Amino acid sequence: MFQFYNTLTRHKEEFKPANPPAVSFYQCGPTVYWTQHIGNMRAMVLADFLVRSLRYSGFKVKFARNYTDVGHLTSDEDSGEDKMEKAAKREGKSPLEIAEHYIEVFENDVAALNCLEPDVKPRATEYVKQMQEMVQALIDKGFCYATDLAVYFDISKAKDYTRLSGQDLEKNISEAGKGDASDPGKRNSADFSVWFFKAGAHKNALQTWSHKFIFSDGKIIEGEGFPGWHLECSAMNYAIFGPTIDIHMGGVEHIPVHHTNEIAQIEAFSGEKFVHLWLHNEHLMVDGGKMSKSLGNVYSVDSLKEQGFEPLVYRYFLLGAHYRSKQNFTLEALQGAKSAFDKLRETVRDWEVSGEKISEEYKKRFFSAIEDDLNTPQALAVMWEMIGDATCPSSEKAATLLEFDKVLGLKLDEFIGKKTEVPDEVMILVKAREAARVNKNWSESDRLRDEIAKLGFIVEDTPQGQKIKNVLV
Repeated sequence: MFQFYNTLTRHKEEFKPANPPAVSFYQCGPTVYWTQHIGNMRAMVLADFLVRSLRYSGFKVKFARNYTDVGHLTSDEDSGEDKMEKAAKREGKSPLEIAEHYIEVFENDVAALNCLEPDVKPRATEYVKQMQEMVQALIDKGFCYATDLAVYFDISKAKDYTRLSGQDLEKNISEAGKGDASDPGKRNSADFSVWFFKAGAHKNALQTWSHKFIFSDGKIIEGEGFPGWHLECSAMNYAIFGPTIDIHMGGVEHIPVHHTNEIAQIEAFSGEKFVHLWLHNEHLMVDGGKMSKSLGNVYSVDSLKEQGFEPLVYRYFLLGAHYRSKQNFTLEALQGAKSAFDKLRETVRDWEVSGEKISEEYKKRFFSAIEDDLNTPQALAVMWEMIGDATCPSSEKAATLLEFDKVLGLKLDEFIGKKTEVPDEVMILVKAREAARVNKNWSESDRLRDEIAKLGFIVEDTPQGQKIKNVLV
């Protein structure tokens, strides 16, 4: 029985999808204007872990993760330049070319991290018609008004607008006052745009669509414009799943603005509850602080590979912290994860694989940790306890670990019971090195060790003699 912490209710609760075993799951995906950093990738791995866990337990998960390829301004609210257009100008390409390139980069990265493909990968630009229909419906229901610059959602008309964030709405409105720097025509600064007009700061917008909105007083607004970022996820969600979904996941930074606004507009549109379970992952810190280009501490999957860390090492590292806890990334910590992961993979090479039954005791403990709000650190602790259990036959460990890996996603099947095969040319060098060590020719021994490494193997000197391992990169 899964227990998850629901951001909306602020406590753990039993997971009960609306139509079991079906589960509808939506994750806020990337704005595809840049290479996603490893903090973004933490969210992708955690969502993948959730999907694998639910499917292992028999749920039929339909997983959607979107691409934002228009409408996300440089602030998360209603000010600044569109991120896609800023990238297009930076690189001298069209927004479509930018989107295509960075979607490809992103998909290569998540594949390298062994994340399963979502069932649906909507792009915002593919759902503009549905977004316009939602805007018109919100206008018809009296939730929206227009200025010279945009159509805004009037948050004073939303039911329990801040129930996800817990903010004091009246205090926010009284402190902020009416209007704001981006549009003095707003009724209050907390109102958010559902549709921007090609006007004002956006008069030169590169991505626009024809619109026609009709208001209750008979006013008709026609022209060119583009959707607000918050509207996009609501419209895509509704188009894919209908008014209500079981799980919505995103980063904690989405709680006060993006997810709060999603709830307001889609519930105003449908009149039904939007999400049953809100899951939010915490930030990845770097050297104890925020990841920032100005600080020069932004890492990507490719930059980790350049420093000798394969993507699965980073996946293993991420599983060492709970998704609702901040996780501190350092290269030293990643090296520690690599050492542990290498040890794991080398250890399981020598195990027998005979199809023996799994250990029910370890399986129960492992999945109890998973069902307890995805407690991955505890699950890994159980895994390592089993690995070190001398009373458990290696064949039983192998069968059990293969079950664990259906949710861990570490590709351990490529190592369990796969003994290291050493080519003849490597064995010739190993024997020559052994002779050099007997003759205390240490420089020749070191040279031969380097030659062996170039061929993809590591030689370790043990009391029992030389031990040969694959170079895991």
